[in-house]
Amino acid sequence: PRYRPDWASLDARPLPAWFDQAKVGVFVHWGVFSVPAWGSEWFWWHWRGEHRPDYQRFVQSRYPPDTTYADFAPHFTAHDFQPREWARLFQQAGARYVVLTTKHHEGFTNWGSPVSWNWNSLDTGPHRDLVGELGQALRESNIRYGLYHSLLEWFNPLYLADKESGFKTQNFVLKKTMPELYDLVLTYKPDLIWSDGDWEAPEPYWNSTSFLAWLYNDSPVKDTVVVNDRWCNNCSCHHGGYYNCADKYKPGTLPTHKWEMCSSIDKLSWGYRSNMNISELMDETSIIKELVQTVSFGGNYLLNVGPTKEGVIVPIFQERLLALGRWLDTNGEAIYESKPWRVQMENSTDTIWYTSKGPVVYAIFLIWPRDNVLELSSPIPSPATQVTMLGFAGTLKWQKSPGKGLLITLPLMLPSPLPPQSGWTVKLEGVK
Repeated sequence: PRYRPDWASLDARPLPAWFDQAKVGVFVHWGVFSVPAWGSEWFWWHWRGEHRPDYQRFVQSRYPPDTTYADFAPHFTAHDFQPREWARLFQQAGARYVVLTTKHHEGFTNWGSPVSWNWNSLDTGPHRDLVGELGQALRESNIRYGLYHSLLEWFNPLYLADKESGFKTQNFVLKKTMPELYDLVLTYKPDLIWSDGDWEAPEPYWNSTSFLAWLYNDSPVKDTVVVNDRWCNNCSCHHGGYYNCADKYKPGTLPTHKWEMCSSIDKLSWGYRSNMNISELMDETSIIKELVQTVSFGGNYLLNVGPTKEGVIVPIFQERLLALGRWLDTNGEAIYESKPWRVQMENSTDTIWYTSKGPVVYAIFLIWPRDNVLELSSPIPSPATQVTMLGFAGTLKWQKSPGKGLLITLPLMLPSPLPPQSGWTVKLEGVK
């Protein structure tokens, strides 16, 4: 069917199956904001839009007088950017898709955008097509490629003039936003478009529906492409492809619509900060917990790292990603291609979560029970019930529990000087 440029028609498009099956993605926030590498990726806005004293002091103490934000661009060198190394890391992290910022709200494009003269990664800074290079490396590794793109640009004169008109004029959209979106799709054929920067203006201003109708009807990726829900100031959680709703969104119950939770290893920023402290980063346990909770509720988990201006993903971020990958090597069967079960978590505890595949049920428990006996009250066992543990050979003994459900005797854990891993999975066959 051909889709019309209205939400009723666009929202009826079925979501390509690969996205729900993928479950795990890596988000990459990289741009000129990686040069000051301080505060957050909203550096320019906090400094020049809000005139925050802490940002003004930072620039005064470290840069020459009269420094402008544009002066940072030549220092965005990407000297150490090795796209194949990134792709290998993301693959080892268990990511099935990767989303790169092609352009944040600062307007600098990580490819040679023809409508971003001198404010793009080919004309200045790296003098490289960052979007294209990473895309090629990811495709070689069989990882789906998503492109983050901000609709607005804080200080673009065309945008400011449209805003001044109460968004009655559309010069910025017609001369900048839309040409860039079409260029990204035709040049890089992305699997996903992660739109952002939608909140200031209504849908008629952005022309989102006509772009999406073209994307779904006539673009080179019409059958495979997935988009999120940030296409106008009241689209989030209502219109588009899958729902983000808000950054770090955590529903308390099972949503009826496919969704994604985006989270960042650095809890205070999406872009790289040179002054981050270990206490401000997510540890392996909290990453695994977020992933398990998200997937049990039918969501995808998109975990963010911010590379340095040279293009290095710092070792502490690599370590966190590799820890996630090791956990998925053992427990991925309960995550990838899974579906939510009839119960998402064990009676009001947030330490045991369920997923399913056909008749098979997976119970993922985040705390090892003291007496080595795992009590599950939700699954109903039968004489044919069989219990195994992912990463452990052989079957586990179980018995019906006095109430309802079953008591599973876990393998003995040998005392170890190392803290135990963060979560284990029992696989239940023959339960209801």
